[in-house]
Amino acid sequence: MSYPKVSDEEITRRGRELYEKSVRAQVETPENIGKIISINVETGEYEIGDDLVVTSLRLRAKQADAALWAERIGFNAVYAVGGTLFRTA
Repeated sequence: MSYPKVSDEEITRRGRELYEKSVRAQVETPENIGKIISINVETGEYEIGDDLVVTSLRLRAKQADAALWAERIGFNAVYAVGGTLFRTA
């Protein structure tokens, strides 16, 4: 199945919405804090791991053209360049 191209803004909106409404309560556990979650914003499927590329590739193996959004569980950003990651939970 192929999905229409989704804008970056729409991917961000959908990803945040899915995370907050459907996924966060399930994944923000002590063992997952600091891990990466990648979410397919069209299907809601997600993968959790230590590496953004690995989680993304797992989802792309299921759907090559997936629109993906990523988050570091329990933090305000996936990576910090010259800055600091802040805990959100």
